[in-house]
Amino acid sequence: MTEPLVERMRAFGTTIFAEMTDLAVRTGAINLGQGFPDTGGPPQMLEHAAQAIAEGDNQYPPGPGVPELRRAVAAQRAERYGLHYDPDGEVLVTVGATEGIAAAILALAGPGDEVVVFEPYYDSYTAMIALAGAVRRPVTLRPAGGRFTFDPDELRGAVGPRTRLILVNSPHNPTGTVFTRAELEVIAALCREHDLIAVTDEVYEYLTFDGVEHVPLACLEGMRERTVAISSAGKTFSVTGWKTGWVTGPAPHVRAVQTVKQFLTYAAAAPWQRAVAYALTSQREWVAGLRDALQAKRDRLIAGLEAAGFTVYRPQGTYFVQADIRPLGFTDGMELARALPHKAGVVAVPSQVFYDHPEAGAHFLRFAFCKQDHVIDEAVHRLSALR
Repeated sequence: MTEPLVERMRAFGTTIFAEMTDLAVRTGAINLGQGFPDTGGPPQMLEHAAQAIAEGDNQYPPGPGVPELRRAVAAQRAERYGLHYDPDGEVLVTVGATEGIAAAILALAGPGDEVVVFEPYYDSYTAMIALAGAVRRPVTLRPAGGRFTFDPDELRGAVGPRTRLILVNSPHNPTGTVFTRAELEVIAALCREHDLIAVTDEVYEYLTFDGVEHVPLACLEGMRERTVAISSAGKTFSVTGWKTGWVTGPAPHVRAVQTVKQFLTYAAAAPWQRAVAYALTSQREWVAGLRDALQAKRDRLIAGLEAAGFTVYRPQGTYFVQADIRPLGFTDGMELARALPHKAGVVAVPSQVFYDHPEAGAHFLRFAFCKQDHVIDEAVHRLSALR
């Protein structure tokens, strides 16, 4: 029998997250690989979801999303960033940011179009570009001055006559970089010059540290009308399993994304939408507390990893740190990630799987710090055996 999977998807097997999580389960290792919190979200938000279920809000909601969530998202973008969107046409609710990204790429890029993407990248980006029949043009983020950034000339060189989209993730998973306004201006200038659409993944928009500011690309001159922005409730409110996200942008772009989205899932779960609408308008102090707690957890994990012998880059946002394994005598992150549960009882993710040019990330492991303190402490205690 011939291979049933279509050719353009044959490079994509089981995700690294599934592989590493399965390894954690089989070995009993502490899972610092997949980025999910081990505590719950705001109690009142959870109560709103339970109340919605109990009151029978369990059927199809409107395809674009329940009106109160679309209004809450529009209000959040206006208040926080000064970006004004019409909730009836410029806001679309999706099944998590992953579906929003998928629908945006499938709607806005077609066969032969080129999509510029920063590597290391979230793995769904490349799969969706392949599904669209488009071509990815990676631009590598490299360490400089204690953070990861890109070479503006390399970015300019990646843009050509067939470029259609630039996919921007900031705060950036897995490096933890938050693009500066100057870096965003480079991206914006290319979009304006070449008439490109920017698709921005902003799911960690609230989770920045040390006073670093997240600036949406759409805030820059000429970018509101050419940016499709994606965010979600999962990271902001520690409910990654709710898969409730949203897309904002100009009406024609959002309409294009909805045209695809309606044939993927049609609608996102109604109870979660009601609860997230409530949380966006009333749980700001809880989110501020989460950010402060995560910053402390970041510092806790970094101190432990450095004591164990890793060189660690201090992230400006997200759930993750990049740890250089070379000071410990290792050079292959994939090899070490698969051995680490047996060597030390800890699971991490090898960063090289997020690159077109894996040699650039072969010596990094990604560790998640969105865990309880005692879990982090036990993990770094176990990792100290590597030294």
